[in-house]
Amino acid sequence: MSDVIERLTSLRQHQEDGRRSPHKPLLVLLVLGHLVNTGTSQMSWEEVDGRLGFLLQEFGPPRKGGPKPEYPFTRLRSDMVWELSRDVPDDRVGPLNEEPITGRFVPEVESLLTSDPSAPYRVARGIVEQQFPMTIASDVLIATGLDPELVFSEGLGAAVSAPERRRSSSWPQEILQAWDRSCAFCGFDGHLGGASVAVEAAHVRWFKFGGPDELDNGLALCSLHHKLLDRGVLGLRDPETVMVSEAFSARTDEGRRIYDLHGKRLSPRPGTALPAEGNIRWHLEEVFKAEALSA
Repeated sequence: MSDVIERLTSLRQHQEDGRRSPHKPLLVLLVLGHLVNTGTSQMSWEEVDGRLGFLLQEFGPPRKGGPKPEYPFTRLRSDMVWELSRDVPDDRVGPLNEEPITGRFVPEVESLLTSDPSAPYRVARGIVEQQFPMTIASDVLIATGLDPELVFSEGLGAAVSAPERRRSSSWPQEILQAWDRSCAFCGFDGHLGGASVAVEAAHVRWFKFGGPDELDNGLALCSLHHKLLDRGVLGLRDPETVMVSEAFSARTDEGRRIYDLHGKRLSPRPGTALPAEGNIRWHLEEVFKAEALSA
């Protein structure tokens, strides 16, 4: 079982200098959700095309040319965990659309995943912990048909070995202190007793993709704006200016307050390190959705 889990959480990915490539992991999560809910991993290309395309748009990096779900659907075969009902070349949509085709985990993998009810959840946990910050991990799981409470159940344990890089235990408090324990975007500074509540230390460049635990890679943000930063709704035009994605929309007065953040200038206390240009550029290229709102 451990071998199968390792294979599904150690997929070949094109990652260079912190570039995100969650295509195969998202496909595996989608198929795991399908397996848990239907008892089989077999999915048609038509279903994968629509659902994986949506997942890549929502949780993948912004890339020109669309989400391209055909890439992982055909390339996952090279990881020896996936098979197609007929042979087709990698990366080409035409052959996939010519006649019906399905994909599924190879028999060995599917057999082991169905023999142990906890296995799909252990694999899913390993994948989301590798690929996404915890602010959006539950969103990803729900979108792929998996229950976050089961995935992060205490009894399951970690599915993969601990990463080589260790997080700084002091960094979150240093970030909160540097920003006066208030949200850098909206100013929220709630406390419960003597502790900050719903104000969090947020990485600009995700730690999972080379982001350092340094003061110039962090902002203190309320829970809402932290999540919107990690979903690509909010970003930084430069170290001092907030921007809002044109892909975001809201109808109520509360929701439309996000628009008001566009163009806002950050006002940290003197001596606070602003996010470094390189970290801002990474977020813009790998997370921020679409273009910014017009001024």
